[in-house]
Amino acid sequence: MLKEYIETGFGIGEDLSCSETILYGANKVWDLGLDKNALKMAAGLSAGCYTENICGALTAGIMVLSRLYVEDRAHESSYNGELVEELIKTYREEMGSELCTPLKDKYRTEEEKCRPVIIRAAEVLDRIVKREGIPSRN
Repeated sequence: MLKEYIETGFGIGEDLSCSETILYGANKVWDLGLDKNALKMAAGLSAGCYTENICGALTAGIMVLSRLYVEDRAHESSYNGELVEELIKTYREEMGSELCTPLKDKYRTEEEKCRPVIIRAAEVLDRIVKREGIPSRN
């Protein structure tokens, strides 16, 4: 699924950021139907929203969950809120934080950049989507 797609090198040759790699990859893997303009929305999430706050790969994962499981509006879908909470909590437990700065300090290298962080975000997202399934398109 998404993790495997990213592990094959997706995002490197395309010169995508952490958030872009997750959203663009999910769009391809799960056929989210997002066009080029919609995909651009992930750009501002990079590097913890450029403040090294919440991980861009994780926030893009939240965008994917919302695309898959929200019918119209957030407040009409408590189910999505539960999945978002699960994504963040699981990621935090597995990685030690959901914040960009500690994640970069612990996992980022010059050779791989933030690939380990991106791959783990994809893995956690994969588990949720696999369990919940892909709903028919909204």
